[in-house]
Amino acid sequence: MKVLYGVQGTGNGHLSRTRALLPALQRAGVDIDFVFSGRERKDFFDMQDFGDFKVLDGLTLVYNRGRLQVIKTILANKLFRFIADIWRLRLNEYDLVISDFEPITAWSAKLQGVPCIALSHQCAFAYEIPKLKGHWLSKMIMKIFAPSKTAVGFHYHHFNQPVLPPLIGAQGKGKRIKNKIVVYMGFEALDDIIELVRPFTDYEFQIFAKVDKQIQFDHITVNPVSHQAFHQQLKNCAGVISNAGFELSSEALSYGKKLLIKPLSGQYEQLCNIIALKAIGRATSMDQLDQKILAEWLEQPAVEPIAYPEVAPPLADWILNPKRPDIRTLSKSIWANA
Repeated sequence: MKVLYGVQGTGNGHLSRTRALLPALQRAGVDIDFVFSGRERKDFFDMQDFGDFKVLDGLTLVYNRGRLQVIKTILANKLFRFIADIWRLRLNEYDLVISDFEPITAWSAKLQGVPCIALSHQCAFAYEIPKLKGHWLSKMIMKIFAPSKTAVGFHYHHFNQPVLPPLIGAQGKGKRIKNKIVVYMGFEALDDIIELVRPFTDYEFQIFAKVDKQIQFDHITVNPVSHQAFHQQLKNCAGVISNAGFELSSEALSYGKKLLIKPLSGQYEQLCNIIALKAIGRATSMDQLDQKILAEWLEQPAVEPIAYPEVAPPLADWILNPKRPDIRTLSKSIWANA
């Protein structure tokens, strides 16, 4: 089977999920080509797993200091180029398209009649999961952004809906260092993050950001963004400070790390993620970078890991099964192993 796999490159969560599923698909002998969109090629890192991948402009969101910039987002998205890329992407050599919230591959598959499976956290929003009321425009955009007749959603908990547990890579164990905190807030200004944590000198803060080399400020270390280095630090930290993206928060839950999250202002998905995390009692949130909330959170006790069942192997088998059962059956069978 030959598969075209499209991945939304805004943020790193979609890439992390793809990395987790890829070995299971490769073990089945699937021939996979990758298309990434949503950021420039130079801004991708640690991409050796994906071979000779293609990067297209796609669609993206522009943020400044944790706030959605509506006008800049409109100006940054080249709509005519986006439409042209949809028409130019030829799928005649592929048996299947997989889209992790990637719009060009999803729309190309729809228009060319090629089978497509959508795999994303956003797909879970089609069901009765914890979410905000209103926000009709955000809901509509989420629905039409990367359409597919077959959709698989992921969430922190099943909430009695046909969604799957988080699709995350193998979780290694590390000895918890109680005063060590990992910080990844890719849409916030680095100076703002440093000022947030600077007064808390009894703690070690490992910040990951877009820098060329490691920078040391006493108890604060700023690290270049690296998939491997980040997960090494994540294994033995006590807690994680981040925006409210789904994949990182899921990994923190599975590692047993307490969470302090600040949603991106105006980002519907992240605002809903806070509601879901609080519904299962697993996060503290702040609307802005708040040292008082941080001080209280640092004093909170450690939390136990959530033992999520393995998702990649059964999901890969399901994808490659021409007589695949409905998603509700798949969901129940995977959660039964929790």
